Amino acid sequence: MTDVSQDPVAGQADAADEHFMRLALAEAGQAAAAGEVPVGAVLVAADGKTVLAQAHNCPISGRDPTAHAEIGVLRHAAATLGNYRLDGSTLYVTLEPCTMCVGALVHARVARVVYGAHEPKAGSLHSARRLMAPEAGYFNHRFAWQGGVLEAESAALLQGFFRARRGRGPVDLA
Repeated sequence: MTDVSQDPVAGQADAADEHFMRLALAEAGQAAAAGEVPVGAVLVAADGKTVLAQAHNCPISGRDPTAHAEIGVLRHAAATLGNYRLDGSTLYVTLEPCTMCVGALVHARVARVVYGAHEPKAGSLHSARRLMAPEAGYFNHRFAWQGGVLEAESAALLQGFFRARRGRGPVDLA
C-alpha cells in the first residue's frame, strides 16, 4: 500500500490490485457499451477479498451529474451494509477521481484508492489537484492511494471511446 506521503506512481501493484482493477475495467466496458464515458469502479471490503459493490459511470442514462462510478459503488455498498461509513475498504477505479468523488470517499472513510489512468484536467489525487497531499489540510480523514495500476488498459479504453465519439459527432440526449 502506498502512503499518501510517498510517490504514489512509484508503488508496485500486486496480484490482488490487478485482479480488482480488471473487474473495474469490465465495468468500464459496460459503461462504454451504454454510451457513457467508460469509467468503472469496484469497492472491496477491509478483508481485501470481498467485493462490496461494482458500478460504472451513468450520468447520461441516469440524468444525474453525480452518477460517477465511484459514487455508484459508495451508494450500493452503504445501502448493502446499512452504514455510510465504509471503514477499511479499498476502491479500485479506472480513472483518477475528481474533486467530487474524492470528497465522497473521504466522507465514506474509504481507506485506500487504486486507480488506473491519470486524469490531467480533473484528477484530484495526483494530476490537476492533490487533495490528499500532506500539505493539503482540507479533510479530517485521509486515505492512501496509488495510481497507474493497469494504466495502459484504462487509458486505451478511454481513448478508444473518445476517438469513436469524435467520429460520430455529438451525442443526442433527447
